[in-house]
Amino acid sequence: MDLNFTSEEITFRDEARHFFRSAVPDSIRAKVAEGEGLTRDDMIDAQRILHKRGWATVNWPVEWGGQDWTPIQVYLYQDEMQQANVPAPIAFNVSMVGPVIAQFGNQAMKQRFLPATANVDIFWCQGFSEPGSGSDLASLRTKAEKRGDKYVINGQKTWTTLAQYADWIFCLCRTDPTAKAQEGISFILVDMKTPGITVRPIVTMDGGREVNEVFFDDVEVPAENLVGQENKGWDYAKFLLGNERTGIARVGASKAKIARIKQLAALEFAGERPLIETERFQEKLAAVEVELKALEMTQLRVVSDERKLAKGRQNPASSILKLKGSVIQQQLTEILMEVVGPYVMPYQRDFEGNNEPIIGPDYASEAAPMYFNYRKVSIYGGSNEIQRNIIAKAILGL
Repeated sequence: MDLNFTSEEITFRDEARHFFRSAVPDSIRAKVAEGEGLTRDDMIDAQRILHKRGWATVNWPVEWGGQDWTPIQVYLYQDEMQQANVPAPIAFNVSMVGPVIAQFGNQAMKQRFLPATANVDIFWCQGFSEPGSGSDLASLRTKAEKRGDKYVINGQKTWTTLAQYADWIFCLCRTDPTAKAQEGISFILVDMKTPGITVRPIVTMDGGREVNEVFFDDVEVPAENLVGQENKGWDYAKFLLGNERTGIARVGASKAKIARIKQLAALEFAGERPLIETERFQEKLAAVEVELKALEMTQLRVVSDERKLAKGRQNPASSILKLKGSVIQQQLTEILMEVVGPYVMPYQRDFEGNNEPIIGPDYASEAAPMYFNYRKVSIYGGSNEIQRNIIAKAILGL
């Protein structure tokens, strides 16, 4: 298998590298590099820059703004974007609901929602998980009852990321309580301004407020907001989750994190020498770099297998990418904590308005929140325990 890039692919890579580093404002890219949370406007501005170039919805059908790229081009696009610390297009819009509407929605729904979704005139959030229905999503209990030309929704969703920013939510709701679990679920689009919707923040262990509870109390939704057919939502959800896992190894993001660690380790001292020059630190960082290079080679082998990808088949090797990619991301946040040293202890994320000086260097305040936040990467997109089962069965044949 030839893993070398062609001259055309190298030209494309250089074009992507220049665009990401010149078109997206340095202020936004610096926030990503430093682990600072992005505002709603930051995310929208970044996506609109990509959308203007035609690079926000590359995975969509060409007729709706997608790019007919090879898997290698998609890999290079993602890798250069991550290394440049450019925010990825909003996943709920681009990787989740957009492809579902493009694949299963009727023409009127496509025309109504797809352009607005691509340009973030609509900011979406995902209403899947519920209390007691996370890994076992088919047990969800949020109910949508058909009454004439509308659905009336009652129930609760949880861990709803960025619901505080969202204009609309795409929900899995039970529309046939008598059917077998997976067969009685529908995929419905809901305007977040509809009466009866309540959003409550969940403060996470890093002090962030990116996830929420969403309550539905007699929420009336036009029946035309049903995607595809009633009770076929489980099929659409499986299609969505396949898109969600694209590029989940985040090799480029880990490369950028290593560059950041090296930069900061040159500023911190261990005794009389910069930390970056100490043998113990060099060995630890080099070990992760070797693992990352092996992961990158594995990812290139996966994306170069165009025959399987063209048929839409899920390559079981993608489970290796998810598993190892998440482990490396967590290791790098641990190393960053070591670089910052005792300055990780004070909690200083929301320091604005405080008249006391920041303890330690500015960059230290995000190390601990980032470490805690990254505990989630081994869970979302299919937990690492599930990935090990897939590897054992589909690759090792156990």
